[in-house]
Amino acid sequence: MYDFAYHRPKSLADAANALKGKDEARPMAGGMTLIPTLKQRLARPTDVVDLGGIKELAGIKVEGSNLVIGAMTRHADVATSADVKRLIPALAELAGMIGDPAVRNRGTIGGSVANSDPAADYPAAVLGLNATITTNTGKHAADGFFKGLFETALGDGELITSFSFPKPDKAAYMKFRNPASRYAMVGVFVAKTGSNVRVAVTGAGPSVFRVKAMEDALAKDFSSAAIKDIKIPADGLNSDIHGSAEYRAHLVNVMARRAVDAANR
Repeated sequence: MYDFAYHRPKSLADAANALKGKDEARPMAGGMTLIPTLKQRLARPTDVVDLGGIKELAGIKVEGSNLVIGAMTRHADVATSADVKRLIPALAELAGMIGDPAVRNRGTIGGSVANSDPAADYPAAVLGLNATITTNTGKHAADGFFKGLFETALGDGELITSFSFPKPDKAAYMKFRNPASRYAMVGVFVAKTGSNVRVAVTGAGPSVFRVKAMEDALAKDFSSAAIKDIKIPADGLNSDIHGSAEYRAHLVNVMARRAVDAANR
């Protein structure tokens, strides 16, 4: 039997109050992770706070040279948004690669990032584009947000409200999909803004991470040839029935080179 109190607040303040002081309460965005874990009895929350009724958390807008996306915005809306396609087409393409149509029409960017699944796509964009994560209590820089396997800098009762993505000069995302789940076995987001280059990798390790050696090489020569010989250590990378750590290390270089080539088109 499921045994929890269900809340569907209409405002962010009401959602925060529903979570306050309840260690085992869980917010629910699209439910793409929480519902399966409930079905498998891997989670037993005392309260489920459904964020779907909070209209202020969804939407896409342009603020100067930044793209601001509400936390409850669906993947499908990011993928099809004219503003996203115009300012950061790589982000629209990434959103269109997530899961299948059912997942893209239910899952949200905020839920994905807050969950910090090691094989999720959005963390690579957040880190690769150096986004700012705004919450009901403050702001987080991308570099300090992802802490480890399913772990972020979010505090108790802290809810993501939006993301602000700076417009890059060039960007692209490439991933090697798990053929069953379409999660990233390895996904690489590359972004160039002026002389600054960021390379963010998802799927390969316990959490999204940057590759400084590639960033330094690409800052001098933004071409796939510049990073062809950079080896990624396999130590600490994920290893499972779908691919060894050594295989994933190899894929990081392959996907990074493909991303750079795509960004240069």
